Amino acid sequence: MAKSKSRAKLWIAGARVRTLPLAVAPIIVASGAASALQAFNPLLTALALVVSLSLQIGVNYANDYSDGVRGTDDHRVGPMRLTGSKQVPAKKVKHAAFIFFGVAAAAGLAIVAISGLWWLLAVGAVAIIAAWYYTGGKRPYGYAGLGELVVFIFFGPVAVCGTILVQFPAITKIPEVWLWVAPAAIGLGLYAAAVLMINNIRDIETDKLSGKNTLAVRLGKTAAKGIYFAMIWLPLAINYTFILFKMNGAFFMPLLLVFLLIPLTLIVSTAKTPPEQITALKLTSLAAIIFAVLVGFGMWRIF
Repeated sequence: MAKSKSRAKLWIAGARVRTLPLAVAPIIVASGAASALQAFNPLLTALALVVSLSLQIGVNYANDYSDGVRGTDDHRVGPMRLTGSKQVPAKKVKHAAFIFFGVAAAAGLAIVAISGLWWLLAVGAVAIIAAWYYTGGKRPYGYAGLGELVVFIFFGPVAVCGTILVQFPAITKIPEVWLWVAPAAIGLGLYAAAVLMINNIRDIETDKLSGKNTLAVRLGKTAAKGIYFAMIWLPLAINYTFILFKMNGAFFMPLLLVFLLIPLTLIVSTAKTPPEQITALKLTSLAAIIFAVLVGFGMWRIF
């Protein structure tokens, strides 16, 4: 029994639970928008959540496998990895990744069958391919400094707009609605990219040793931190701009996040030890989910 519990803890750790809020956040925002449009569908929302969470867990296991077999994790200073630590056979980690990709595909197929938006199958296929080739394959784009860009696209515009679209297809005919969906989608994409950036800043030295040329490695720590700060503060600047020009109360809610971003900025500015860097990573992920809740609530209550 103790051994099975220990094994379960290993797999839970491998799923990288602290990253899962990034998968939940777009669904929260989309739910607020759909409710504002009186188009909220609990079943489609639940299926979208399954897709998002399964893809996130799948990509986490895929990264664990690919980084482990490449030897990238041999020098890491962060939490233990399943493959790199030899605690779990690499083949099993790879299988776990594809099991979750399969769950995501099944839930996505159900969404398409219900909504009738069959072209979304292509979007889902691209998402799974992007999840695997982040660190997998012969030329992983995560090793070329493109990880933040892809994360921004899929955890921001694709996840938010896709979840709204399956519930309210007519949104494509109402351009003005996109004006208040866009800041939320862009903001979430930036926070998701910020989580990856702060993780890669922590791993700059070990990634250099492994030949993993992330954006942080390419830019250097100082410039990478500057980009990170822009990522976490720009969503609030965008919302403030909308308040100035549209006088829309829904965009006021996320400004409350300033009370987390100020201490987070101070922590990242001074962090030197691994525990401090991991705290920054956790708080960045927390900022993403808080941003989503505030934006979603603002849309639901005000629009």
